[in-house]
Amino acid sequence: QVQLVESGGGVVQAGGSLRLSCVASGRTFSNYAVGWFRQAPGKEREFVTFINRSGGTYYADSVKGRFTISRDNAKNTVFLQMNSLKPEDTAVYYCAAGRLATMSPSYDYWGQGTQVTVSS
Repeated sequence: QVQLVESGGGVVQAGGSLRLSCVASGRTFSNYAVGWFRQAPGKEREFVTFINRSGGTYYADSVKGRFTISRDNAKNTVFLQMNSLKPEDTAVYYCAAGRLATMSPSYDYWGQGTQVTVSS
């Protein structure tokens, strides 16, 4: 089992920045790919980005150039640096871990989510 806890969400003005953290406990974190997803009210959960076990990354077009995912395996933590935030980035952000890095929400483990609100 892997337990994931997100933090770092909050309220920020458009154009601002936030850094989300996803801290893992349980099994060896470096063996897992980690993805970030988000879900806005009334919308389906959507893919944001992932980082695979070797550090390779992939981003949704909507966040490319603004968001950066990174991982610190020594601290069992994945970060999501979000810059130039827009009101449409408002959502609950979830991190997820699994054996395969994928855009699909088919990861084995999920955090509880952290709210990000971007005001215009």
